[in-house]
Amino acid sequence: MKQLGDRKFLPYISCNKIQQRIAELGNEINIAYEGKELVIISVLNGSFIFTADLVRQIEIPVDLRFIRVSSYQSEQSSGKVTQILGLTGAIKDKHVLVIEDIIDTGLTIAEIHNQLIEQQPASIEVASLLLKEDVYRGKIKINYLGFAIPNRFVVGYGLDLDGFGRNWPEIYQVV
Repeated sequence: MKQLGDRKFLPYISCNKIQQRIAELGNEINIAYEGKELVIISVLNGSFIFTADLVRQIEIPVDLRFIRVSSYQSEQSSGKVTQILGLTGAIKDKHVLVIEDIIDTGLTIAEIHNQLIEQQPASIEVASLLLKEDVYRGKIKINYLGFAIPNRFVVGYGLDLDGFGRNWPEIYQVV
């Protein structure tokens, strides 16, 4: 068990299980984008560890970029997406893969998708380490999914509680 402030967390998804799934996702991406150049847009802050591990599994040419958006306050979604750091460089006529750490309601990924589609990329697909299927109300397809999880708060492997817990090598679930 781990603790952050007054919140306690139990192990949920092991580091080995995460790495195995990432290797599988990397293989799927290599096959899907064979012969193409790929622009990967990593959504900071939470996806940085997932992105780093995933891109090491991708063997095709990759142009890696970062954006930063936020819709969380503590353990709850604020219901409002705030773009903090925007995308640089054109993506018109390019294949784009957006990498997220976790998707719950779908508000953030929908807003990102809407902003990217305006730039007329050749394609946009989404990879997410986690998806809370019970609360997902979005229409954006999650093309490469690590794990579907219940609607419980999780920390570790890049996911945080008020900035803490990102460095835990596995994913923990709130007790």
